[in-house]
Amino acid sequence: MSTTHRISADFYDDNFQLIAIHSGLEDFALAYAINFNCCLHLKRVEKDLQFAQDLSFSVFDWEDKINDRYWTLISNNCAVEVAVSSIGLFGNDTSFRKNYLIKEKKEVDYFLKIDGEKKSLVEDVKSINKIPKVVTAYPMAAQDLKSKRNLIF
Repeated sequence: MSTTHRISADFYDDNFQLIAIHSGLEDFALAYAINFNCCLHLKRVEKDLQFAQDLSFSVFDWEDKINDRYWTLISNNCAVEVAVSSIGLFGNDTSFRKNYLIKEKKEVDYFLKIDGEKKSLVEDVKSINKIPKVVTAYPMAAQDLKSKRNLIF
């Protein structure tokens, strides 16, 4: 007789705060600007967050040992190159398909996830909103997201 083990939904630790960022900046430029404006030390992780063979999302993180917080900047979208076969002048062509980490928030470009002791995010949001080319940044309730498990890694 074999035993079946199941992981309860309560097992996942979703005790984190989230800031949604709308910006046209590249991921490295946004991380640099956030580091400068918010006095963080975000660095690109060696391996991107991968969900499927062709889906990878850029991740920057920093462990703030003094304040016991763990900061993660995650891209919400990735472009996948898709071959499109066609008959005609151009023959086979390529197209790009956008995929999203949090599908219900397609308008958000990046998420800044803060694990650790809950503190007010007002100052951090103000600092991020001062960055040129950031349209807006605001706190978001992670509990309301359907695909919040994609943010737990």
